[in-house]
Amino acid sequence: MSVEQAVAAPLCTSKLAAAGARVIKVERSEGDFARAYDSVVNGESAYFIWLNHGKESLVLDLKDSADRKLLLNIIGGADVFVQNLAPGATGRLGLGSEFLSKQFPELVTCDISGYGETGPYRDMKAYDLLIQCETGLAAITGSPAEPGRVGVSICDIACGLSAYSRILEALIERDQTGLGSRVQVSLFGSLADWMNVPYLHQVFGGQAPQRVGINHPSIAPYGAYRTGDDGTVVIGIQNDREFARFCDIICLMPELASDQRFAHNPGRVENRQQLDRVIDSVLVKITKNELMDRLRKASIAFGSLNSVAEFAQHPQLDFLTVETGAGFVDIISPPGHTGSASGGRIPDLGEHSEKIRTEFAKG
Repeated sequence: MSVEQAVAAPLCTSKLAAAGARVIKVERSEGDFARAYDSVVNGESAYFIWLNHGKESLVLDLKDSADRKLLLNIIGGADVFVQNLAPGATGRLGLGSEFLSKQFPELVTCDISGYGETGPYRDMKAYDLLIQCETGLAAITGSPAEPGRVGVSICDIACGLSAYSRILEALIERDQTGLGSRVQVSLFGSLADWMNVPYLHQVFGGQAPQRVGINHPSIAPYGAYRTGDDGTVVIGIQNDREFARFCDIICLMPELASDQRFAHNPGRVENRQQLDRVIDSVLVKITKNELMDRLRKASIAFGSLNSVAEFAQHPQLDFLTVETGAGFVDIISPPGHTGSASGGRIPDLGEHSEKIRTEFAKG
């Protein structure tokens, strides 16, 4: 059971739906506003299609006492209740997690918020880009010239995955104790956890990793390199042994690996510009295909700097087929998915309202 909107909570419940759970999605009369984020997929929102296949849509007015009673009837038979309304909103409606936990001791509740249920930022509006900025992620993302935004809704994704994992942990705990739990997850807290490495660099090293574009701030050489035919290959060196092979097989300069400036990773990072000048002087003389052949021979990791158009044709992609009002659409399958190739139907707004009202009209 989920009173949800936007991305974080719908992502969490989409994972539960994919695992076989029945997910009843409560929407207001105008619908989850993610339905109107765009109309790129045959008139429907890419976000909504990604996150809501396989769910049932129930329209409720939570300010109406009869609809609140119906919602309580549904929650009473549910294993999990997820909500991402503004902090305190469910409490004011008589649907707060503390109340629900007392009414239904076996229920797992999950409150998803921007900054958490307490603290000075509790009532601040929180959207993905704002959290990217507040957590310092934008400060370490982008080119040296200016900060940048991660190009997907990474805060919402981090939060949705955190909520999903905490709910599964709570269900395991319930199997052992017979009691549900109150799970609380925030966008800020979820992304703050992902920022631990920059945080530790700042606190203990005195400086966070710097923005270096398509390069790794703490490992070198690890980034995008140009070849003589104007190709681009992203090369990833993880240790000194790999660097020695890189110098020998790719650069044809085995002595480079024993140069004291470059022999170990901290020195390579400190002297990145000098090292890159040496590498560039070699790669400008060979083609992209020749470089990739040498990297394969040396068992060194590499990848292509793909456009989204190129990614869309990637041979490693797997797909789910979902049903929309305008027909069937293939979306990218979640990692590790081993079930049916069908992801279910994207519900129309209120499509299941009548059926669910009849099913739970009791008490």
